[in-house]
Amino acid sequence: MTPTVEVEQVVIDGKAIAAQVRAEVAEGVAAFVERHGRRPGLATVLVGSDPASEVYVRNKRRACVAAGMADHHHRVDEDATQDEVEALVDALAADDSVSGILLQLPLPAHLDSVALVERIPADKDVDGLTAVNAGLIAQGRPGLVPCTPGGVIRLLDQHQVELSGARAVVIGRSILVGRPMAALLTQRDATVTLCHSRTVDLAARCREADILVVASGQRALVQSNWVRPGAVVIDVGIHRTDDGLAGDVAPGAAVQAALVTPVPGGVGPMTIAMLLSNTLLAAERAAAV
Repeated sequence: MTPTVEVEQVVIDGKAIAAQVRAEVAEGVAAFVERHGRRPGLATVLVGSDPASEVYVRNKRRACVAAGMADHHHRVDEDATQDEVEALVDALAADDSVSGILLQLPLPAHLDSVALVERIPADKDVDGLTAVNAGLIAQGRPGLVPCTPGGVIRLLDQHQVELSGARAVVIGRSILVGRPMAALLTQRDATVTLCHSRTVDLAARCREADILVVASGQRALVQSNWVRPGAVVIDVGIHRTDDGLAGDVAPGAAVQAALVTPVPGGVGPMTIAMLLSNTLLAAERAAAV
């Protein structure tokens, strides 16, 4: 029987770190306005009336305004055609007052979301979803990083987690989280294993991890015997249940971890904060051209 190892656990306060990022962005926006006489602008595009998307976009817009940025919001009818949405994206791409474009996903089923995302110029792609930005991240070159993986890196840095030489396991291979997360950890010299639904003996792979990032989209996937003592566990998942919000890591599964993110209040608050950071970065790069 493996002996129980006592670990002094630290719970990451994602809300506090996100507030710090927002404050940094607000300072950067004020400096940008002083230098250039205009505000960075975030254009949000909401197609249809999906309730969850409406909440997400509203929160993003509020954060944008609170940081001192210009809010360029566009609401599009549910039955808008592909050509109509493409025309809007193209207009925003050509608008110098727009620093970043966020096309809220998912889109109505009749629209080609991949084609629409690819119409966003890479230097205005503040969600980091275009093939150009994905390629830049994969090659370790400067690009706009998807907000959630970027937020995870900020959380790890804030707690001075040593990434170089660490064994990192990422569960999930989505283009929004898993793949860029693995690339960012690789850039920082971690040895990364990217796991997914076809991974053989997933529990064994997790037990090897110094840093375990779980973005599987499956509630309570990671169980208590999957986490090595002293590991860092980052739970990206968020699921609504009758008992409240839950993550991809089962309750109590990370009890022997040294550093953990709670759900809610861990990774979630960082996503909008990093969106603001990306928008400011996009504005600064455009102004430097």
